[in-house]
Amino acid sequence: MMNTIETKNAPTAVGPYSQAVKANGWLFCSGQLGMDPTSGELAGDVATQATLALTNLKAVIEAAGTTMGAVVKTTIFLADMADFTTVNTIYAAAFGDHRPARACVQAAALPKNALVEIEAIACCP
Repeated sequence: MMNTIETKNAPTAVGPYSQAVKANGWLFCSGQLGMDPTSGELAGDVATQATLALTNLKAVIEAAGTTMGAVVKTTIFLADMADFTTVNTIYAAAFGDHRPARACVQAAALPKNALVEIEAIACCP
């Protein structure tokens, strides 16, 4: 069984996809940008975008009935790898002692010219 997850507490999808899909005890979250859920506008600098991307990701995860502590894998896409340290610090604060597996890559371009995008896979009841 597969269910799509949608919440107004995170930006609507900018294309033909869902914010997340819940299937067989897993939650597959689409990449979240540092966008304001109400206005749909990107935040300013990379630190603000990273914080908002993680806030949006958390909203999607919670809408599926689970928590950030259930995240097993994330992928961070950066427009510029020079922003790694800044994003890494914000990411560490968002996850606390929880340490999911992770990849971080520089992308040639991100949707809406974002500076960071973060996706996740989580266990989901």
